[in-house]
Amino acid sequence: MTGVTLSNAVKKYGEVQTIFDVNLDIEDGEFCVFVGPSGCGKSTLLRMVAGLEETTSGKIHIGSRDVTNVEAAERGVAMVFQSYALYPHMSVEENMGFGLKMTGHPKEEIKEKVSEASRILQLDAYLKRKPKALSGGQRQRVAIGRAIVRGPDVFLFDEPLSNLDAELRVDMRVEIARLHKEIGATMIYVTHDQVEAMTLADKIVVLRAGRVEQVGKPMDLYNNPDNRFVAGFIGSPSMNFVEGKVCGGKVAVDAFGGREITTSVTLPPEGSKVIVGLRPQQITVSAGGPATLDLRERLGAVAYDHLICAEGSKIIVETRGEDALDEGASISLDFSDDDAFLFDAKTEMRLR
Repeated sequence: MTGVTLSNAVKKYGEVQTIFDVNLDIEDGEFCVFVGPSGCGKSTLLRMVAGLEETTSGKIHIGSRDVTNVEAAERGVAMVFQSYALYPHMSVEENMGFGLKMTGHPKEEIKEKVSEASRILQLDAYLKRKPKALSGGQRQRVAIGRAIVRGPDVFLFDEPLSNLDAELRVDMRVEIARLHKEIGATMIYVTHDQVEAMTLADKIVVLRAGRVEQVGKPMDLYNNPDNRFVAGFIGSPSMNFVEGKVCGGKVAVDAFGGREITTSVTLPPEGSKVIVGLRPQQITVSAGGPATLDLRERLGAVAYDHLICAEGSKIIVETRGEDALDEGASISLDFSDDDAFLFDAKTEMRLR
């Protein structure tokens, strides 16, 4: 069993603390994604697991081994970087086998492992090429192949698709998902792209400012966010947030013409403000009403309508691409009470 466990993991650079008491269990064979905005500490946390950053306090276990103070080369992990880090003067075959060569593995064993990795990644036709003769996606596959031949206990990916164009990102996302399914290894993957997180992960760890906000399966985070930050980060387009007010045991929403939400959650005292969250897919529109269609983004089958509500709030609604309304049109908005997420206005925690 080769899972990864972090216990009260802390990282400081002098007096500046960047990782705060992270406790996390990643099971053997699990695909775990660290996700969050730039600067949230996800790459730092990954590098702590890899041994490329010293852990200031706390413990890191890989399987049953305490690797907190173990050198990176002895941890049994392989890391794939966004920059590929290939040797330009070496062929694909030489790049993939270089690590094993440096550790004294027999030539036949290296050849066998490179052959198996190239089969998995469909690189057989490129083994004699140099990196400059490869596309970005092919180079990234070589970098992944170099990790595979080492036979690590844990694969670590640090934003491996960020240098690729949109089409290649989709292709490589599928490749990585297929790779995980085939070899079944424990993988930890860092990205700021929540679409990658949702489509790849068995488990998502949402980070903000060095702290874990929530951990769970992708659809659990989507359907049951603990706070406003997670609700806004998971899902595309992002959740809309408007202000509401507790009135007579209900929540009145001025952005929707004073519409009242009936809810079974425990509300704060009468007159208190709450934040109402609504996903763009959960709002219905019709012609004639207090809102105005400011801008329409057409994406073919769907469109994203940017609306300005009567009291000035801005929201996005997902509609069918062919159901076109003219920019500047008056719009009426509605939603189901059951679709509304309610958050405390002060703490931003979910009201339940």
